[in-house]
Amino acid sequence: MEPNQRIGKNLMSRQLRIEYPGAFYHVTSRGNQKQPIILCDRDRSVLIGYIKEAMAKFNAKTHVYCLMQNHYHLLLETLLGNLSKILHFINTSYTVYFNKKHARTGHLFQGRYKAILIEKDTYALELSRYIHLNPVRAGVVAFPEEYPWSSYREYMGMRIPESWLDTAYVLGYFGQDLGIARSLYTDFVVEAIGQKAENPLKKAGRSLILGSEDFIARIKTEFLFDAQENREIPAIRSFKEKPPLDIIHRTVEQSLGRKNRYARNAAIFLCRKRTDYTLADVAGFYGISKSAVAKIVGQMKEMLAWNNTIEDVLKETEESLFG
Repeated sequence: MEPNQRIGKNLMSRQLRIEYPGAFYHVTSRGNQKQPIILCDRDRSVLIGYIKEAMAKFNAKTHVYCLMQNHYHLLLETLLGNLSKILHFINTSYTVYFNKKHARTGHLFQGRYKAILIEKDTYALELSRYIHLNPVRAGVVAFPEEYPWSSYREYMGMRIPESWLDTAYVLGYFGQDLGIARSLYTDFVVEAIGQKAENPLKKAGRSLILGSEDFIARIKTEFLFDAQENREIPAIRSFKEKPPLDIIHRTVEQSLGRKNRYARNAAIFLCRKRTDYTLADVAGFYGISKSAVAKIVGQMKEMLAWNNTIEDVLKETEESLFG
């Protein structure tokens, strides 16, 4: 089905949300400040249960999944163009469960999820391998079939896929005979073990769209033409220029927390490190002097040399803003 030219309107994440029937996404959702989102097998079962429920409730398909200790990966297809509703349901439901189960409060996930729009015919196969090898790259297991909390065992035929998990599309790359397709897919995945392959998601860059030039051009034409001046969505701006100062500030503030005393200075540091905004631009936005901006940048450089926590969060924030 052709896209119906709709941009997701939930802008809480300040990320690009292109939604249309039949869209494919690679979705990652991480624990707040890299904290675990899973503490036991019961947690994994519950999270899978909410993913399963979301697929039925919102008429979507999961093609590949992998649950790690502090994040999860999904390769999703939204038949109704409703990605935001799906992920809101999964993450909110699971957060309520997790906080009650483990007697905690507050945010479980780091901001909102990260979703990359995928040209399925070009990247679905490669991404399925990337996701299934996540536990191997992390050193948790030697071979992907040893890890029970991904869809790889269904792809191998070790488990029967439930209705919410669609293995047919990816396996279809290897022919219509299911047994042969499973064997060839296994070979395809295993041959990448130990190789230093580049993360395919990096090809998406700041646009959060992964596909051929024709695919990206079509998405830009059908979805971004009328939204080019929407300053609330930095990924739209990435097709034209750097993110606005207010978006940089809000994104950093969201990652570190509004009450974090380093949030403003970290945002100033990123503005000077990754953009061509002048000292006057940054000083004017924050209502301080140019010399104060320069001083703050120097202080942040010194602090990041020893504060690994802030450095790690800032690196992830920087990646989400600039790719």
